[in-house]
Amino acid sequence: MNKIILNYILKNFLKTVFMWIFIFYCFGVVLNLFEEIEFFKNLDVSIFTPLMLTSIYIPSMIIKLLPFIIFISSMWFIIKIRNNRDLLTMKVFGYSNLKIFSILALTSFILGWIILFFANPITSSMIKTYEKTKSNYARDIDHLVTFNKNGLWIKENTKNGDRIITADRLDGKDLIDVFIFHLDQDYNLIEKIYSEKIDISSNDWFLEKVEIYKPSEGIFKRESKDAFEINSIYNYEKVTTLFKNFDTMSFLDLIMDYNLLLNNGYNKVFLNQNLHTLLSFPFFLLVMTAIASILGMSTLKRSNNINFFIVGLITAVIVFYIKDLSLALGQTDRIPLTLSVWAPVITLSLFTFVGVLQINEK
Repeated sequence: MNKIILNYILKNFLKTVFMWIFIFYCFGVVLNLFEEIEFFKNLDVSIFTPLMLTSIYIPSMIIKLLPFIIFISSMWFIIKIRNNRDLLTMKVFGYSNLKIFSILALTSFILGWIILFFANPITSSMIKTYEKTKSNYARDIDHLVTFNKNGLWIKENTKNGDRIITADRLDGKDLIDVFIFHLDQDYNLIEKIYSEKIDISSNDWFLEKVEIYKPSEGIFKRESKDAFEINSIYNYEKVTTLFKNFDTMSFLDLIMDYNLLLNNGYNKVFLNQNLHTLLSFPFFLLVMTAIASILGMSTLKRSNNINFFIVGLITAVIVFYIKDLSLALGQTDRIPLTLSVWAPVITLSLFTFVGVLQINEK
């Protein structure tokens, strides 16, 4: 009988989780599809293109929303088995609130690790395809910053034409081994500048050990300078905002290629932030399941599902607000960034520990 009950809990809980994932996926497709259609409205593409891009973008969004989805799924499952008296039947056969909670929490925890190791690499590849495909259609973009295995690339529109900047890597606030190409409005090369190092801490870039190549009578003449300055719309702060978006970087990338990413110029602080955010992901799923269990198992009486879900949604919003507030404190150096990632999980774990003990007594 215990095995039958265990299978019943696991089967129906996972069924509920995937049902809500599907619901959120459908909502995501509908909402994002309008945005993609707006992007492609002036381009000669079929409806398949925005639909395809939407379908590969939404899974990454679903993973971000999974703690919220797990919370709703847990609430839905617990209220359902409580209202149809299955929860009371489980208690008769020796399944306490603590045991049921442990099964749900452990399932959420394991699901979190499965997602990190198997689903997250797939969604990261999807986001890479998404961004690459959209960039192919974004030909009218005057200003563009991208980072790939070949280094940092910047396209900037100037009053005389375009400026293309390519750097081997970003070292602190300096670009290393930089080539700057100035093009006129007909995309003819006006000059090429090479610099060993450029300080981009401000919009006035300071170039060191510079070589300037300019065309003269069909050949390029070289001019060497110890220092040179150019003005750009970009600075260190603006460029590094690109590196704060880690949707294209999977959990496995962070673990296996951490040092390589550092050498390629990724900011160590934000690499650590993303790594610890992903590491805390399974624990956050466990905590959200615990909160849902505390709310759902507080009584065996039948109740109005709407009232419970309103309370649950308010609770979930508060939890996510605390999480974002803690992260904001870390990003502004009020507290260590790593602590800001784990603080909500640790704090909520302490509160839920007391709550789980209370529901076990009922």
